[in-house]
Amino acid sequence: MNVIEQRRDFHRYPEQGFLEFRTASIVAQTLKKLGFEVLCGKEAMVPEARFGVPQEEQLTKAYHQALKQGADPLLLKRMQGGNTAVVGIWRGGEQKSPIAFRFDMDALPIKESEEEGHLPFKEGYASCMTGSMHACGHDGHTAIGLTFAEKIAEAAPSQTIKLIFQPAEEGGRGAVSMVEKGILDDVRHLFCLHLGLNLPLGEVHGGISNFLATSKLKVIFKGIPSHAGASPEKGANALLAASTALLNIHALPRFSGEKTRINVGVLEGGTAANIIPAYAQMILETRAESWEVNEELKKRVEKIIVGSGAMHGVQTKMEVIGEATTAASNPELMELVVEEAKKVQGFTKFQLESNSNLGSEDATFMMRRVQEYGGKATYMIIGSPLPAPHHHHRFDIDEKVLPMSVELLTRIAKSVCNH
Repeated sequence: MNVIEQRRDFHRYPEQGFLEFRTASIVAQTLKKLGFEVLCGKEAMVPEARFGVPQEEQLTKAYHQALKQGADPLLLKRMQGGNTAVVGIWRGGEQKSPIAFRFDMDALPIKESEEEGHLPFKEGYASCMTGSMHACGHDGHTAIGLTFAEKIAEAAPSQTIKLIFQPAEEGGRGAVSMVEKGILDDVRHLFCLHLGLNLPLGEVHGGISNFLATSKLKVIFKGIPSHAGASPEKGANALLAASTALLNIHALPRFSGEKTRINVGVLEGGTAANIIPAYAQMILETRAESWEVNEELKKRVEKIIVGSGAMHGVQTKMEVIGEATTAASNPELMELVVEEAKKVQGFTKFQLESNSNLGSEDATFMMRRVQEYGGKATYMIIGSPLPAPHHHHRFDIDEKVLPMSVELLTRIAKSVCNH
């Protein structure tokens, strides 16, 4: 497959975080055929360091679905339980520390548009997985990574190169498990990328540094059921406690010194109109420009949750199900990205450091680990016009960006290997 065909295949079979069995199997199988040493499953991640792992029922269903869709059974066994990380290592003869490129693989819980004007639907490669969609470009990232792997195998560089295919970027759930495994500990240079972000086709930004720290939180409210008409005073209303918490969480003041964000994205509970709700669940996020302010926001949220539970006689439990930190791209690598992009046909506009509003990214944990161990890292932005925003049911990319991106990464790798 060429890079566009590969992207369309991944787009048709989107898999959410830690459920990327088919995608990860294809990645691992392709890398192995190309001559890479392949680490996958527990070889590439620490299972206990994952955030927000799906329920066993979801994992089992996705596993068997991937088998039906042609995934390699032997590779899938190594990924059981949602351990879907993959690392391909090209072993060069030189003893220098490796350079690494990171690609995310997961999709989103969104039903894809079936409108006539939506190109994937029109061309027949829209999602066939109910309730899941590649609405952020990760299908393109993964396809770029695999096609780039072919270029590496053809060139057979003497430098060791790691290709890191990360599960569960959405919600900040997957990167830490790979960091804790030590995958980044020997990396000298790390390159991450993202397509789109409202930049036009042909525009490249060498790096981004304005990531927001974030925490994704799941809260369980446990009350007491009772008849809503005959004995409401005997119950403890979990949904009412959750609603009280929601309103007060959104009433938290913004911080004067930096940007902050709070959003309750899920609130659900109750079983019937005539039963006092004994259970409710809330999923929310905090974001801030610094890790310290994000931690303060998280503490304030927890106080509100505990207080709301106490007001209504309801037990509460808060769990962190995802996180990302802040990170800054190294100027030397940002300059390298821009210089190499200038040599690629189709790229016409260049900016050293991006001010694009990416929000949060758990690749920041990888970037920080490389930098803490004396290496350098950057997170480049590669423009693509979008018919709809990221995380929208009509999201799509301009596929012309895919071969251009492969060539850019190939030039970056060649430049680093020659120095």
